[in-house]
Amino acid sequence: MLFDYNVVWESLPLYFGGVLVTLKLLVISLALGLLAAVPLALMRVSKQPAINFPAWLYTYVIRGTPMLVQLYLLYYGMAQFEVVRESALWPYLSNATFCACLAFAINTSAYSAEILAGSLKATPYGEIEAAKAMGMSRAKLYRRILLPSALRRALPQYSNEVIMMLHTTSLASVVTLIDITGAAKTVNSQYYLSFEAYITAGVFYLLLTLILVRLFKLAERRYLAYLAPRKH
Repeated sequence: MLFDYNVVWESLPLYFGGVLVTLKLLVISLALGLLAAVPLALMRVSKQPAINFPAWLYTYVIRGTPMLVQLYLLYYGMAQFEVVRESALWPYLSNATFCACLAFAINTSAYSAEILAGSLKATPYGEIEAAKAMGMSRAKLYRRILLPSALRRALPQYSNEVIMMLHTTSLASVVTLIDITGAAKTVNSQYYLSFEAYITAGVFYLLLTLILVRLFKLAERRYLAYLAPRKH
């Protein structure tokens, strides 16, 4: 038999459980990452070196090192320090889910911050002038005009980041989590059928990617409609 469908069928509950773990990691890391990315992006567009440089350094270091190394440092590296093992943070840093979410959130925050910073810098000057003409303060200008406008325009780039993060969550299996890739590893270790195990995982990732792409297309159609060229 070229493809053992029975193994795939029997393993579907394990894969569905892996999908839930993958989605949990993705949602938590994206939410935390976006929360951190907004202030980082504001720092990146600041003209004051004391504010801009720390954000630039953070995004440069995080984007310049592999995600797997960051995950290993958090989950395995921190455990070697006695001060960490005896601290109140140890119950969290010894938890694979917490470390995976934190590592993914840190990683995506750096990329998302650069995306938002680029979108902020590309804000049409007319929008800023109109807001100033209405007497808006700087804080209100960012809250009511610049940030909402930048977030909308960043949707196409951010959708790529979300899809990349979906694929990045596959690294969670190296810290013992049974996500989609972890499910494939389990099936392979039980049946020694690498092709069936990993092609099934690939199908699940592909389906999730298609769903995400569709959702972002709908969001872009709704929030970026005003940027579409008008038909005469």
